[in-house]
This record gives sequence, structure tokens and C-alpha cells, in this order.
Amino acid sequence: MATVTEWIEGARPRTLPNAVAPVVAGVGATIQLGAFSWWQSLLALLVALALIIGVNFANDYSDGIRGTDTDRVGPLRLVGSGAAAPKLVLAAALTSFGVAGVVGLVLVAATGRWWLIAVGAACILGAWFYTGGRKPYGYAGLGEVAVFIFFGLAAVLGTVYVQAGRISWEALGAAVAVGCFSMGVLVANNLRDIPTDRVAGKVTLAVRLGDAGTRRFYLALIAVPYVVTLLLAIGHPLPLIALVTAPLLRTPVRAITSGGTGPRLIPVLKDTGLAMLGWSLLTAIGLAVS
Repeated sequence: MATVTEWIEGARPRTLPNAVAPVVAGVGATIQLGAFSWWQSLLALLVALALIIGVNFANDYSDGIRGTDTDRVGPLRLVGSGAAAPKLVLAAALTSFGVAGVVGLVLVAATGRWWLIAVGAACILGAWFYTGGRKPYGYAGLGEVAVFIFFGLAAVLGTVYVQAGRISWEALGAAVAVGCFSMGVLVANNLRDIPTDRVAGKVTLAVRLGDAGTRRFYLALIAVPYVVTLLLAIGHPLPLIALVTAPLLRTPVRAITSGGTGPRLIPVLKDTGLAMLGWSLLTAIGLAVS
């Protein structure tokens, strides 16, 4: 039986900024539109957290039963390590998706944005089929696209639209920035796993691009949010404060550009996530005040 600590590690808490950051950025854009609701924002945050925990357990289950995680460098995988029975990890994934669905329905019912049910259903299906099913799209190099859509566009713009009933150019810019940050986290993860993924037949985008191409792609992705910051500053100078988060990426950039592999790439995920969270918070403050 897995311990509580192992279950927490299996939920991959270092990925939680990918769920928190888009909601925070969306809240800033919502305040700018004069439509902020604290309880609706809280429900949106709960949906995002439940979804990312669900997708983490679902990936653990699906990769584990395929044998993809038998020999891995990263954090503990419950099924792959044998710490927990596959059916228990599957139950944890389905429970998390169920929580996301119920909270999402409450939010939709309270706001009357009924068509967002389709968006929520797409998010849950996307989370499952990332590594689940007969032909998971994560094994075909499409994981980064899904992360950009679900934890960038859908999460940020959904947070804004469910409260304001519309979106703004500022919200769209924030969604693109957060989506690129989230993609950067996944790209760093898949860069680390290129050797084992090749052996397991998991053809991620990193496997397709190769080591050097993946490193260049990561650097391009983390540059996008700061380009967005400069664009936002054309109409709203205050979001420029988000530029102070750039030094948080110094260590990840050093690890990427120096050819770091294996365990050296593990901190890249955490630091990129923290930079994303910091950027989202400061951008939200800048948009809200402006």
C-alpha cells in the first residue's frame, strides 16, 4: 500500500502552478473588465486543480499499465513503481475528474453559461486521452498542443468568460502567455524523458524534435510571455512589473543551454512553474490596477 506521502507525490504537486496560474491571470483580466466574483473565481480554481490532479493520476495509471514508467528519472509514479495498485490510481483519477465535473456544473448553473459544459467535457476527455485509450495523443507528439489549449486558452479565457460574459484582448494575451509557460513545463519534462520514451515507443514532441531542437523550443516558449508583457504595456504600463520574474528562469535556462540531462532537468519544471505563477500574479495585479 502506498503511503500518504507517496500519494501526494503521485499527484505531482509541482505541476499545480499550471492550474493556479491561468486562473490568477484570468482573475486579473476579469477585474479589469469590472466583472470579478470571488466565489466564481474560487470555483474556477477548484475545477482547474481537480483537472490537473486527475490528469496526473490518469497519466500515472495509463503509462504504468503500458510499462512506460518502469525505468524513469523523474518523480515517483505510483503504478510504475508498484507502490499502488493500478485500479486504485484509476479510481483517484476518476474521482478527481468527477470533482472537476461537479464543481464545473455548479459554476455553469450559477452563471447560466451553459455552453461551457461542452468546454468542460472536452477538458476531461482531453485529460484522459492524453495517455489513455488505444491511441493516446500524448504518444503522437500532441501533448504540448493540448496543454496550450486546456491550461492556457481554456483555463484563462474560461475564467474570464464565465464571470464577464465576454473576453478581452488582454485576456487573450494572458492566455497565450500562460499556455506557452505550461508548454515549457511539459517540454522540459519530455526533454528529460527522451531516452526512456524512445525505448517505450512514446513519440512525444521532444522525441520528434530531438535533444537540440527541444532545447531551442523551450527557450522560445519561455520568451513568449515577456513579449506579451511588452505588448500589454502599450495600453497598460503597469503589467511591466511582470518582467521582474524573468530572473527566476536563469537556472532553468542555464540547465537547458548547458546540455543538462536526467536529474539536472528536474528543477527546470519547478522553476518554470514558479516563473509562470509569478508572471501571472504580477500581470493580474497590473491589469486589475490599470
